[in-house]
Amino acid sequence: MAGRVYKATNASEFRRDFGLKDQVRRAAVSVMANIAEGFGRKTHKDFAKFLYTARASAVEVTSHLYLALDLEYIDKKDFDELKDNYDHVQRMIKNLINHLEK
Repeated sequence: MAGRVYKATNASEFRRDFGLKDQVRRAAVSVMANIAEGFGRKTHKDFAKFLYTARASAVEVTSHLYLALDLEYIDKKDFDELKDNYDHVQRMIKNLINHLEK
């Protein structure tokens, strides 16, 4: 998923807005990094804590994608694909959190 965000932000429109480009990329990487770091923890409680952060980062990516769409940095097709993917990731993370907190 983060790789897809990197590809989408390579568009020429994004190159002029380094701030947004950097922020959406960092949020995308944060999703996977927090899942990995949480998985390496010894307790379900610790893992869940990192999953909450990963989910928040996925929401942040979605927010930045809306702005990129509004600014016409990405087209509607790319936006829809990325948003659907990140919505799915958010649901999967939430389901895993629910499982760990039982």
